[in-house]
Amino acid sequence: MEFNLQDVDAIIDQWGPKPASLLQIMLDINHRYHYLPKESLSRVAERLVMPINHVYSVATFFKVFSLKPRGRTIMHVCTGTACHVKGTPRLLDRLEQDLHLKPGETTADMAITLETVNCVGACASAPVVVVEGVTHAEVTPNKVSKIAKGLRQRESVASDQ
Repeated sequence: MEFNLQDVDAIIDQWGPKPASLLQIMLDINHRYHYLPKESLSRVAERLVMPINHVYSVATFFKVFSLKPRGRTIMHVCTGTACHVKGTPRLLDRLEQDLHLKPGETTADMAITLETVNCVGACASAPVVVVEGVTHAEVTPNKVSKIAKGLRQRESVASDQ
């Protein structure tokens, strides 16, 4: 989706240009663009009459936000202790082979971003991968490969329409 300042203004107007709305405004911008474009942060600071460094500090504090473009689908791989011990490194190796991604990277077509998270709180089901709010438990390299293949197929169908 192409960045548009009018869209940012509409989001600000929806929540009201007041400092108390900052987090919700940023969440909506992040949801719309899959990251926080630099121009959007400047506009938010200007419209909410707050220092740009305050807006950036919120943007960099919360893991939900990204300052660089991310894919339409984000795959989170848990790297907590239980997941690590039960095979997360093998999952990441397989995803690097299948998707040609390392953690923090996005496919060239902006379809998938691979991210690691410290813990998703599902240690009994380790290792765990979360895609679009769906938790995949006891994931093996073969399972993660099937998940990645399914995402790729879904993206190719969506791009054909």
